[in-house]
Amino acid sequence: MNLGIFSDFAVAGSRRKKGLVRGLMWLLVCCLWAFVPVAEAAQAPLRPNIIFILADDLGYGDVGCYGQKLIQTPNIDRMAREGLRFTQAYAGSTVCAPSRSVLMTGQHTGHTRVRGNGGATPLAQSLRPDDVTVARVLKEAGYTTALVGKWGLGDAGVQEVGLPRRQGFDYFYGYLNQHHAHNYYPTFLWRNEEQVQLRNEVPNEDKHGAGVASVRVDYSSDLMADEALAFLRRVQDRPFFLYYATTLPHANNEARQKGCEVPDLGIYADREWSEPNKGFAAMVSRLDRDVGRILDTVRELGLERRTLVIFTSDNGPHREGGNDPDFFDSNGPLRGIKRSMYDGGIRVPFIVWWPGVVPAGRVSHEVIWFADFLPTAAALAGARVPAGVDGVDVSGHWRRPSTKVKRTAPLYWEFYEGGFKQALRHKDWKLVNPGAGKPLELYDLRKDVGETNNVAARYPKVVGELAAWLAVLHQETPDWPTNAPARRAQAEPAPVKP
Repeated sequence: MNLGIFSDFAVAGSRRKKGLVRGLMWLLVCCLWAFVPVAEAAQAPLRPNIIFILADDLGYGDVGCYGQKLIQTPNIDRMAREGLRFTQAYAGSTVCAPSRSVLMTGQHTGHTRVRGNGGATPLAQSLRPDDVTVARVLKEAGYTTALVGKWGLGDAGVQEVGLPRRQGFDYFYGYLNQHHAHNYYPTFLWRNEEQVQLRNEVPNEDKHGAGVASVRVDYSSDLMADEALAFLRRVQDRPFFLYYATTLPHANNEARQKGCEVPDLGIYADREWSEPNKGFAAMVSRLDRDVGRILDTVRELGLERRTLVIFTSDNGPHREGGNDPDFFDSNGPLRGIKRSMYDGGIRVPFIVWWPGVVPAGRVSHEVIWFADFLPTAAALAGARVPAGVDGVDVSGHWRRPSTKVKRTAPLYWEFYEGGFKQALRHKDWKLVNPGAGKPLELYDLRKDVGETNNVAARYPKVVGELAAWLAVLHQETPDWPTNAPARRAQAEPAPVKP
């Protein structure tokens, strides 16, 4: 268009021409106004597909990008190079079931339904109808949802209120019961509410399907990985959420010293290690292979710029099935392993991968945890966050790591095996209540990542202020009775400053 015509109209001084000028200019403004929202919408990121890969009993130091020297994990290491790797990410608990409950509900172990591997009532290991999971949130937002792998938050035969498809998942394949999940060669797996028979034979199989196979044909981890890839191909044309909860590298506890069950030892067969250590290493490398298969499939389908993939573990490393975590330095610089309230039991590897959105090759020292996943996924999906969630949306930090995560309360954990224990983290302070009447312990993680120097006596005011939170953050439940004080503070204490 020749814009010079506007000045000609102005010089002529004609009302008719001035009116025409105003009309043309108004039409131009309207066109631009209509175009702007379209341009902004074109630049806005689509609601991403979400894949959450949860390893089982994988330690902070069990993969190469977190310092592992003996076990090869090239695919996970590549994921870290192409994504954002966290050094201070925390699981929901120090054991399996409660950690997964925190992940699914966004509530810490003082609030979430399932708080341990056990409980005082028949439904203590089961979610209930009023529990809102991240799967339900995403399903209501229009996502197709699937769980492939280990559930552990509801079983068949006990009212069945906690079954995956009653908790927001459209599809389920794998293990319902965590004891059943110990056995890598079971006689069956679940597909939705039906048992799928396998070719394995397990003498003296218990009522949950757990045991040790005498005939080993179908390796469950391989079957579940194949099922996850098949799901991705089925739903590639619509938004999806895949929760891939592999059992690797958890041991088969019923097999005792031969519990690191794997079809072959691979590259570790000729190492001068113990057989359990060879088996554990082979399990971790098999896990790494499956992570690579998932990422390769996402790329093959052309979904990498529309798909957020998260990799982490449910708790710290195990000393089961003959595995020796000290041999592999599985907890790295941290103190403790699975079942410990020190960081070795709850700090986990955590990698976020989303090409073109999450910056590649970055390392974040920001503190995040499992409770953050539900509000973060809801924000990315444009969904409503349910009331009572303890985590916060950290998607802004994932996109721009210089953005700080804002919290109003400490991170909190409680544990029931061997007596009631608690721990919390606020900024760089870590407070541990070891239970059994023992005094509280305080650690400055900024200076003492290994929690070797208890500074409670040096900072009694900090101990007192943080200890006030221990009562506030725990809510009583008949499923998980404790020896926690009955009296509760009336108001939340103010967070202390380091």
